[in-house]
Amino acid sequence: MLTYIYILAITAEAMSGALAAGRRNMDIFGVSVIAFITALGGGTIRDMLLGHFPVSWTQHPEYIYLTVSAGLVTIVIARFMHHLHRIFLLLDAMGLIAFTIIGCNVALELGYSTPIAVMAGMITGIFGGILRDVLCQRVPVVFRHELYASISLLVALLYLQLEQMGLNHDLNLALSFATGILMRVAAIYWHWSLPVFRYAPGRWK
Repeated sequence: MLTYIYILAITAEAMSGALAAGRRNMDIFGVSVIAFITALGGGTIRDMLLGHFPVSWTQHPEYIYLTVSAGLVTIVIARFMHHLHRIFLLLDAMGLIAFTIIGCNVALELGYSTPIAVMAGMITGIFGGILRDVLCQRVPVVFRHELYASISLLVALLYLQLEQMGLNHDLNLALSFATGILMRVAAIYWHWSLPVFRYAPGRWK
């Protein structure tokens, strides 16, 4: 099941990358690059940091075709994207949770400790979006809007805790995934966010 969700997730992330590139008036090549990096950048960074070689997508060239194609298709259907906004948000939430769990699994399989597995999950979940926003000259969305990176953190902690308790893997996967989706949807609906730090030296003079 996680594989199918992963495919949906990288497709959704590639489309979000293409839309971000469109907001910066990039050409078709730029759209393709941003789509690819948004979808697969988090997993690439994770593999490089953990020494997990070869990097995952190099063993699955179909992911390259899928993400680039999704980016190009987005150009064609961009005028209709606002009608699909809610579906897109749900797919993005599914991608965040799926990437987080996959990242945790990769770290565990390599024998890393729990804190490293948590970080691996978060990097996989959020770094594609960070790279997208940096390349598009925006403050990364994960640091500004409703709970996003913190949900990745909570899902990673929950998944690893249930794993250590010996819970059946499929049940753990279902519980962690459902919990993550519910938290992300609730954060969007009720606009949950962390406290914002505003530094203005003039206020304290």
